[in-house]
Amino acid sequence: MNFNSIDTNIPTLGKAKIPSPIKKNNGDKQLKNFIPDDDRIIVNLKLSEITSMIKKGEEPPCFEIAGPREKIYFDPSKLRCALVTCGGLCPGLNDIIRSIVLELYYGYGVRNIYGIRYGLQGFIPEYGHNIIDLTPDFVCNILDMGGSILGSSRGPQSIDEIVDSLERMNIGILFTIGGDGTLMAATKIADAVTERGLKISVIGIPKTIDNDIHMVSRSFGFDTAVDVATTAIEAAHNEAGGYPNGIGLIKLMGRYSGFIAATATLAQQDVNFVLIPEIDIDLEGDSGFLRTLEKRLDLRGHAVIVVAEGAGQNFFEGMKDERDASGNVKLKDIGLFLKDKIISYFQEKNIEISLKYIDPSYMIRSLSANANDSVFCGFLGRDAVHAGMAGKTKLIISHWNNCFVYVPMALSAGKRKHVLPNGKLWRTVLEATGQGSLMAS
Repeated sequence: MNFNSIDTNIPTLGKAKIPSPIKKNNGDKQLKNFIPDDDRIIVNLKLSEITSMIKKGEEPPCFEIAGPREKIYFDPSKLRCALVTCGGLCPGLNDIIRSIVLELYYGYGVRNIYGIRYGLQGFIPEYGHNIIDLTPDFVCNILDMGGSILGSSRGPQSIDEIVDSLERMNIGILFTIGGDGTLMAATKIADAVTERGLKISVIGIPKTIDNDIHMVSRSFGFDTAVDVATTAIEAAHNEAGGYPNGIGLIKLMGRYSGFIAATATLAQQDVNFVLIPEIDIDLEGDSGFLRTLEKRLDLRGHAVIVVAEGAGQNFFEGMKDERDASGNVKLKDIGLFLKDKIISYFQEKNIEISLKYIDPSYMIRSLSANANDSVFCGFLGRDAVHAGMAGKTKLIISHWNNCFVYVPMALSAGKRKHVLPNGKLWRTVLEATGQGSLMAS
């Protein structure tokens, strides 16, 4: 991507004129941690490209650094805020909710904070979902709980009805916590808000356990997913090593990007084959996957295979696509497909194997966050509050170049990042596994 051509300007609802209460509410007169809007982080750190732009008299694109501003837009005593979690579950959702509520309540003195139940359905009257009054007492003990205390749902809802609901509730800041579909919905909500002339800030906290959101170097829940995935790999390795021609086959999350599979493999280096959506392989042929697996068993007597759920979808070409409530194509089950192919291959050769299949996906995504993710979520939630209180809108909280920043929703919504076939991550995976290209020719 050409980073030099992107627009990083963050929309605002108006001029921030109210002195921030953060210093007073924190009880420290010496606290001076306000961040000016012109404090920026350069998007592209490649020196050659930065130098080239400067020579041309152009300013390299930069992201606003996230954090509290000295002046805020909303009057905390009159402000009402709403939080909603959408899409699949992910470790850290409750950590995000808790950090937003506590920062609003104790940092800014906001007393009207509402949790919207069951995703965007909660805004639509016909579903009849009640709202939750989010207070410090309500959220104080939710860190060790998996899932989301607000619940979630999939599928599109009427943007006009959502904005109607926001208007009826007199909401000033809407915090949306969700993945790509949620970001696109939040973008439409923000556009509709603008068209109606409403003063509602829409702030997105990007959620994807797959770590595949564009312009976000790390998403919450990913660290926990990798952590737990390594346990599955260890179990598969022990199972494989305990039997003649033992094979451990683990299916991990990763619909369109193989970051979990690749990173878990490097964290627990007992893996011999990694299959991810970005890299095509052949099953047949002397250098194909099945023959290479056979060679591995001949050499070492056991093998461990990690496959991302979106890998190998080309093997199902011609089959009818089904879609979920959000319109996403339901992936064909590559794990069970490979299991059957491996068993059939060795049966035809009269080679006895012992294959153990492990799919920990739902267990991983519904767990509470580990320590690293919990800390990370705290930063994300609080920086989301700082953005909303300052009157900024139509942005997501991102981690970029080792800094928390504000990124326009338009730069991320509808886009994904992928494991680069020629990048360092995949190159290191190939070095660690020694699997080769797994291509017949």
